[in-house]
Amino acid sequence: MLSIRLKNVGKKHQRSFRVIVQESHSKLQGKFLEDLGWWNPHTDKADVKNDRAKYWIEKGAQPSQTVRQLLDKQGKVTTS
Repeated sequence: MLSIRLKNVGKKHQRSFRVIVQESHSKLQGKFLEDLGWWNPHTDKADVKNDRAKYWIEKGAQPSQTVRQLLDKQGKVTTS
């Protein structure tokens, strides 16, 4: 099963995240299928390719709880 989740990048205490599509049983730092964008929790700015996220959700990918909140906040992709 596919999942849309956050991949940790950046230094300690300066974390930022990449939004990726990955097999749900893969290692978090392992290979991923597609990079959908980024999120910086310190500035609360995010840039996610909404059309690609919608495509993967339609194909059956399950977003994590945090990614679901990010997509809902942008308001362009409906996750149910």
